[in-house]
Amino acid sequence: MSMNRGRGLQANALGTFDTVVMAVAGSAPAYSIAATTAVLVGAVGLASPAALLYCAIPMLGIALAFSYLSRIDVNAGASYSWVGRTLHPFLGFISGWALVISATIFMVAGSLPAGSMTLALFDSGLADNTALSTVVGAAWFVIMLLVVLGGARLTVRAQLVMSGVELAILGLFAVLAFFHTGNARAFDWSWLGFSHFDGVAGFASGALVAAFYYWGWDVTSNLSEETRNSRRTTGLAGLIGVGIVFLLFEVFTIAVNVILSSKQIEDNDANVLGVLGEEVWPGWGGKLLIVAVMLSTIATLETTLIQVTRSLFAMGRDRTMPSALGKVHRTWNTPWVAIAVVGGVALAMFIASNALGSVGEILGDAISAIGLQIAVYYGLAGLAVVVAYRKMLLKSVGNFLLGGLWPLFGALFMFWIFVESLGELDPAAIAIGIGGLAVGLVPMLWYWRQGSDYYRPARLDASRTVEAEYVPEDLAVANTHAYEGLPTDF
Repeated sequence: MSMNRGRGLQANALGTFDTVVMAVAGSAPAYSIAATTAVLVGAVGLASPAALLYCAIPMLGIALAFSYLSRIDVNAGASYSWVGRTLHPFLGFISGWALVISATIFMVAGSLPAGSMTLALFDSGLADNTALSTVVGAAWFVIMLLVVLGGARLTVRAQLVMSGVELAILGLFAVLAFFHTGNARAFDWSWLGFSHFDGVAGFASGALVAAFYYWGWDVTSNLSEETRNSRRTTGLAGLIGVGIVFLLFEVFTIAVNVILSSKQIEDNDANVLGVLGEEVWPGWGGKLLIVAVMLSTIATLETTLIQVTRSLFAMGRDRTMPSALGKVHRTWNTPWVAIAVVGGVALAMFIASNALGSVGEILGDAISAIGLQIAVYYGLAGLAVVVAYRKMLLKSVGNFLLGGLWPLFGALFMFWIFVESLGELDPAAIAIGIGGLAVGLVPMLWYWRQGSDYYRPARLDASRTVEAEYVPEDLAVANTHAYEGLPTDF
């Protein structure tokens, strides 16, 4: 598993603040609320705040798993490497593949709203034109592709601008919504309880959609090879990111419940936030929130591109996918082949998706399909941390709870919603979700037969790694795998 095959990614490009921004942008607060609220309300009705709350608890467990695993294995492939080195290389490959497929589907599902939001700024009638939305969305996608190609620093600078404006607008509207008077319903604490769910299956389908809301904070782990002091930073940033977006999601979902009628939510399935903005601040509100959603969508296209290209880079480097994917550009230090391939595939899928129907229909199936794939690789990471830390778990209460029990609960929850929601979803969503994962068996078996080193892994064991890789700060050599001076006391 040597790190030094050819050129590596640009080390030390990102600091802690940059990484937190990437985590928040990865979960795309404005986009998730705008595009997914209608799907969530469709699944669980008034229980949407509860679905987000009860999914946040296991999701924090998964964020803890990523945090603990990134301390002992810095790898752009993240769960692809961790699961492969703890559970089994086949499961590791499927973890990486689940991320690659879900991210690729998302880039199509996410670019359409980016296009329709941009058009809505000029003329709300144009926003429903799927063909035109696709063209504008594809243009935004290509711009983000070029930014990601330009390197980690450029990516973060673009991200700071987009996410900064987005979060400022969301903050403003959170306050305005709080003081809004003309309400469709009065706030009710039962929205945070279990009473509004339609049985166990209803809860599971809501949780699957909620998993999609949160998805994306783990981009920090895919950037670990490019982050300063990444063993500490990437996991911490992921946890902070989940916390920030959880608060935003709850505030806005409760606001949607209070201010909008069920009919308003249903009629505006791809842009619930715009309607909320209009209600809260007639005239300007809708426009401002459309800007927030547009920026959020473009920002999350960028973080998704990072996730998929870094994962493919790690796979190419390990020769579990074509080794060209592991090539790094001389000037920009980015995996340019992976970026070009992803760009080509996603643009081809855009054109194909045009034949499939409206923006709302494409989004609904895609979100559920992605939810299934996310559940797989998050769940496997939750199990991986327990195996990697098994000798350390009983050494302290913190290790037991944060590195064992909570991630394990997160993993079991992810697998449970995966199985439970299979009975509820449309055949199209299941076909995209499971079919996408099944396609990965082809490259997996092919490169396993070719004898890739990845399939003979050095096992990941926290008790050994923590002791072996500690390098005192003053003896650290820049760019050694362990130069960060890993504290061993947790």
